[in-house]
Amino acid sequence: MRGVAGVRAADGVRDAPGGANLPALRSHNTALVLDLLRTAGADGISRLELAERTGLTPQAVSKITARLREEGLAAEAGRRASTGGKPRTVLRLVPEAGHAVGLHLDRDELRAVLVDLKGSVVGERRTPLNLGAGAEAVVGEVEEAVAAVLGPGAVPGLTGVGVALPGPLDHARGVLHRVTGFPEWDGYPLRAALEERLGVPVVVDKDTNAAALGLAVGRGGGGGSFAYLHLGTGLGAGLVIGGSVHRGVRTGAGEFGHQVIQLDGPPCTCGNRGCIEALCLGAMARGETDEAARVLGAGAANLVGLLDIDVVLLGGRTVAAAPEAFVRGVGAVLAGRARREGAGEGVVPVRVASGGGREVAEGAAQLLLAPLFGRSDG
Repeated sequence: MRGVAGVRAADGVRDAPGGANLPALRSHNTALVLDLLRTAGADGISRLELAERTGLTPQAVSKITARLREEGLAAEAGRRASTGGKPRTVLRLVPEAGHAVGLHLDRDELRAVLVDLKGSVVGERRTPLNLGAGAEAVVGEVEEAVAAVLGPGAVPGLTGVGVALPGPLDHARGVLHRVTGFPEWDGYPLRAALEERLGVPVVVDKDTNAAALGLAVGRGGGGGSFAYLHLGTGLGAGLVIGGSVHRGVRTGAGEFGHQVIQLDGPPCTCGNRGCIEALCLGAMARGETDEAARVLGAGAANLVGLLDIDVVLLGGRTVAAAPEAFVRGVGAVLAGRARREGAGEGVVPVRVASGGGREVAEGAAQLLLAPLFGRSDG
């Protein structure tokens, strides 16, 4: 991530095209510095290095880091020898100075995590959940889970709560649409309801988008593209293109499980027939894991052909039950397609996503944390 070009002498803030206002520029520059402090880890980074890597003036960096130290977000990490003159003081992020709660509302389970500024999980809770029990009951379960994961004491720098659940939904407004299998949620303002109950900012997104964001942050926020395919009680995709989560104009991108690949196939809970989700889950119900992997591979091949992505990541409890079989099956379909297209040496790799089953909940927490570090797709 680069600083904006040109220099404004009063603040050492570089002019951005389009006449961005000064508070926005200050926030952007603070995010640049925070992100570099986070990626530097415990070894820290000097103010001179921060200036060089952000494109900000040394004076601007000094102001920003002084403010971050006053707020407890940054601290000295010792001194480092320089090529000339006195040793440089290096600074590090203080992970425990800020936190976020991430919630994964699955159809039958609620997982809550408390993470610090580095994204490390410092608290966790898992409880059964019936997503069809009605809004009041589910919101009450969420309130209890948040209270439990926060514990009895005050949590420093709580930025808010991120909530991830099956879609479709309106990410921008935090309003659910006809959640597959649970049409009674259509139009429910989940974000507003939870903000009223919890008294903190709330962000709502699809489970696959949240997981994709968390995985993108973990990959260092590079410019690559990948698809995260989540096969659990349902099937969806989170798409990262050019390093950013792709949600679409109506935040409806990634409804991967409901692409029809068999016109006369079995009925799906969405109302169509022959959806990848219905075919995958049906194969798993019959104990045919290899067939489920083959079907998932067919869908993954469609995505690869359409978007030319760099890697396919697999997650969700169904994948977790047989990870080798799914990696092998999906990989075989992609390899076959590459050979037919004459790109045998350019097979898109298939891997199990990192996270150990917590990738959705951890990604939900990043819906709050990522914007602090300049990730505008949070």
